[in-house]
Amino acid sequence: MLKRSISDADVAGKRVLVRVDFNVPMQNGVITDDTRIHAALPTIRDLLDRGAAVILATHLGRPKGKPDPKYSVAPIAARLSELLDRRVETVSSVAGPDAESAAKQLESGQILLLENTRFEPGEETNDPALAAAFARLADIFVNDAFGAAHRTHASTVGVAGLLPSYAGLLLQREEAMLSRLLDNPERPFVAILGGAKVSDKLGVLAHLLRRVDALLLGGGMANTVLLARGHDIGSSLAEPDRVPDARSLVDKARERGVELLLPTDVVVARGLDAEAGAAVSVDEIPRDQSVFDIGPETIKRFCDQIGKAKTIFWNGPMGVFEQPAFAEGTMAVARCVAAARAFTVVGGGDSVAAIEASGIADAIGHISTGGGASLEFLEGRTLPGIAALPDA
Repeated sequence: MLKRSISDADVAGKRVLVRVDFNVPMQNGVITDDTRIHAALPTIRDLLDRGAAVILATHLGRPKGKPDPKYSVAPIAARLSELLDRRVETVSSVAGPDAESAAKQLESGQILLLENTRFEPGEETNDPALAAAFARLADIFVNDAFGAAHRTHASTVGVAGLLPSYAGLLLQREEAMLSRLLDNPERPFVAILGGAKVSDKLGVLAHLLRRVDALLLGGGMANTVLLARGHDIGSSLAEPDRVPDARSLVDKARERGVELLLPTDVVVARGLDAEAGAAVSVDEIPRDQSVFDIGPETIKRFCDQIGKAKTIFWNGPMGVFEQPAFAEGTMAVARCVAAARAFTVVGGGDSVAAIEASGIADAIGHISTGGGASLEFLEGRTLPGIAALPDA
């Protein structure tokens, strides 16, 4: 269901509270990937160009409801200032008198970034008092935080019921692009899923099995399915308690005529600190070694399938791609997805990181800013942050 768009609102001279998702990875106080900040720029620039005073709210990490300097948004304000080429004001509080005073002093064309919303204990419980405090900061509320749309928080849901509320440009794009995967996708439709745990993605797997023509599995989650099919996976990461679910997945794929591709060869080593791994058949995994990547034969099979696709969804790496010795499977899939003549959607932090590292982001149809939100959307769930906004 399309939601009321900020494009339809008169924002000139108004204070607009924008919930963004600037939950970016950082190392020693330095942002290592600013993809999510870039994704929100169209909404911010649009509001500034139309004469709004913009107040931004975001979470960062998991500070557990209390201030923690490690999770301060100060580095984000600095990076945003660089990208917008204008000063971004900050305030040391999330809501309350100081935040209200800073918001009231804003003039058209100015920006204020509130401190980390999760510094407030009422944020994650959708506390009405905190939602009301957010509402006192502005005249209009805009939700542009697709990555947090699956959370019922004060800054995503609570405040939306207290101010005239709209969907931001990023939120609208995410909804439109992901809906293309569910509503009459061009075929063949190929889904590629990886990551550590099959349990994390059982819901989306079940939903996608009713829509895709082929399902390609890699990463730790594939180990559990290999285990369910009787393979000895050595000391590899797996979820033995999920073997019945994995068997059910295989059976449902067969019943629905979905081509389920599992690794036929893998890269193994005794540990993650190995300088190199060895490619072996899935029938010959040594008992004292672990699977850390898909092998060259599997890469070729996966890429052949990807090359036939007209619609592609990819979420999750094929192995421990952060380690150079085990990165080739994920990077090869990234290159094949980019080269495909298809509508492509990539979601999930690790998959996006692989795309960015490969330098081929421009070749992807849509890079989703939502990890868990994307998966829940594709499960067919109603996302609270979107549901709280008025329909168009």
